[in-house]
Amino acid sequence: MTLPLDRATFALGVHAADWRAAVRAAGVDLVTAGAVGRAYVDELVQQIEQAGPYCVVAPGVAVPHAKASGVVRRDALAIVVLDEPVAFGHAHHDPVRVVIGLAATSPRGHLRMLAELANALDASGVADRLAAARTRDEAVEALRV
Repeated sequence: MTLPLDRATFALGVHAADWRAAVRAAGVDLVTAGAVGRAYVDELVQQIEQAGPYCVVAPGVAVPHAKASGVVRRDALAIVVLDEPVAFGHAHHDPVRVVIGLAATSPRGHLRMLAELANALDASGVADRLAAARTRDEAVEALRV
């Protein structure tokens, strides 16, 4: 598994007024962890503004990500569990309660991380376990499938 779970960040009970605030919360966690520069947070939001809610990949789960670039310092995940779900505008998977910010240093690593995350989220009960996680360890374990 190439997901950087050992260094993943976790935030519980985050309040977000809308999807932009939810995405920014995950982005700021990536910045705080030293994984990305501040510009990456804006790139996450812009990507969704331009492409729509493509990042809502499972019921209640969004995985915002932007392309590998110079502002990404290391592969990273930021897991955010919202206090109240928010709508991203996805036809089937709204509202979102879990936001997993993803950053990758290379295009190949980016695709590999997305594929592994999609496989993990496709496993039965994983999205529910993430939404119910109360600790970083619980969230990380939910993704180790």
